Amino acid sequence: MTKKQYKVFCGLREMYQKLIHKIDGSFPALRGLQQSIAETRQGGSYLVETPVVYNTAMDKITEDDEIKLILVGDNPGRQEQAAHNRAYLVGNSGKIADKFFASHKEFNIEFRKNVLIQNKTPVHTARTNELSELLKQGGRELAHIIYQSQIDCAKILYEFWRIFSEGKAIPVWIIGYSEMKKKGIFEAYTEELTRLARADSAFESSIFFYRHFSMNQFTIDLKRKRAPDESVKEALNRIGAEYRRRIMPAE
Repeated sequence: MTKKQYKVFCGLREMYQKLIHKIDGSFPALRGLQQSIAETRQGGSYLVETPVVYNTAMDKITEDDEIKLILVGDNPGRQEQAAHNRAYLVGNSGKIADKFFASHKEFNIEFRKNVLIQNKTPVHTARTNELSELLKQGGRELAHIIYQSQIDCAKILYEFWRIFSEGKAIPVWIIGYSEMKKKGIFEAYTEELTRLARADSAFESSIFFYRHFSMNQFTIDLKRKRAPDESVKEALNRIGAEYRRRIMPAE
């Protein structure tokens, strides 16, 4: 990236880190609620170490790096919040994503080097659906914090996209969309993303929606929907645009 791009990126990265600290300090009871859910969940308990997760992988991005894709997951899971990680998509889903790009050289993307990973909220739960329980236990105050975090994350996504789309727009892959519907967990994110997209047609056409990498949903959906005469890139562009029109329908 250019020196100018890198300077703007560093400023935005610092802003994002400050947002994480702000959210982390705004609800002192958060870790306790998360730990309570972690200890009663199916699949085994674990220690909650990072209630609100900043993606430390962004600190490794240098001026010499080229960001070719922005990928947006749901929220930091069990592995992402672990103190020895504190990074996004480092669990099983991340391994599947890494394998996908390694197996499809036509994208010319090294997952851990050319992809900027974001989330719809930085607030941790082991599974996305556990955010519902967290919201229930945290009441209106926590609900507002998570609601606002989604709006802020959508805005930050757009600013990152603008930085790396200087000269040529890069794609944004939104992974997982089932909770982006009305009254879904990520409704606020969808509304803000749609507002930003409506104001910038280049941004809107760069957004593609897909199923989760978890449990190979992404790959299974691709195989099921890919036409015999399509390349993988062609199929993903078509599928991702179709889902976009479903999730962010034209006014």
